[in-house]
Amino acid sequence: MHFKKSAPALLCGVAALSLLTGACATKKHVREAIAPVQTQVNDVQKKTAENTTAIGDLDRNVAKVDQKTMEADRKATAAGQAADRANQAANQAQQTATSATSLAQQSMTKAGAVEQTLNNRINNLDNYKLQTTEKVYFRVNHYELSKDDKAKLDQAIQNLQTSKNYVIEVAGYTDRTGDKARNLELSRRRADAVVRYLTIDHNIPLRKIHDVGAGSDFPDADNKTRAARKENRRVDIKVYTLDEAAQGGTPTSASNATPVSQ
Repeated sequence: MHFKKSAPALLCGVAALSLLTGACATKKHVREAIAPVQTQVNDVQKKTAENTTAIGDLDRNVAKVDQKTMEADRKATAAGQAADRANQAANQAQQTATSATSLAQQSMTKAGAVEQTLNNRINNLDNYKLQTTEKVYFRVNHYELSKDDKAKLDQAIQNLQTSKNYVIEVAGYTDRTGDKARNLELSRRRADAVVRYLTIDHNIPLRKIHDVGAGSDFPDADNKTRAARKENRRVDIKVYTLDEAAQGGTPTSASNATPVSQ
């Protein structure tokens, strides 16, 4: 009787044990099946993390390369600009050198012309002859021209208005009374008064006038008397013209003559 009552319970226990054993076997099988997949997932996650790190490093490297590239571009641009400026400076230097060469050639040409003109003038110096001499006298310690003095000068140069081949010598003098240095300055002022009148009132080019103040040197008289000293307070004006006959008989026109000038 007791055995019969326990049979259903035993069967139930066996069934539960069977289910439990089956369930455990199933979990184990699942675990065994899932384990490789989990391992692969873990590997993938690890590689993904490594790739992420590598991508980050790559991005940083790319950023550095971009920065270096931009810096290189800036340097290249700056170098190009500097090269352009250097090229412009070289072109300007070349133009300056060309201009300097041209000016040097022009200067050499002008120098040759001046030398030729000078040679002509030197050769013509002996071909000038004295045309007229005029003397202007001054009071003691004075250098102003009087009306009579100006009239003398007008007469001396009256024939020079249409001539180009002439030179005028103006020499100022004093007597020997007083200081020699003061007399020298006074003689210069007397000569300057004559030159000023000729250039301003008669429009004679200054280049045609040679003037000097000789002081008390080269007296015309002995300075012992008042009349003698008056003779020495003077300015001598000498007019010279080119002697065409002395040049070999070839007429010299006013247009191509080379006058002697100061």
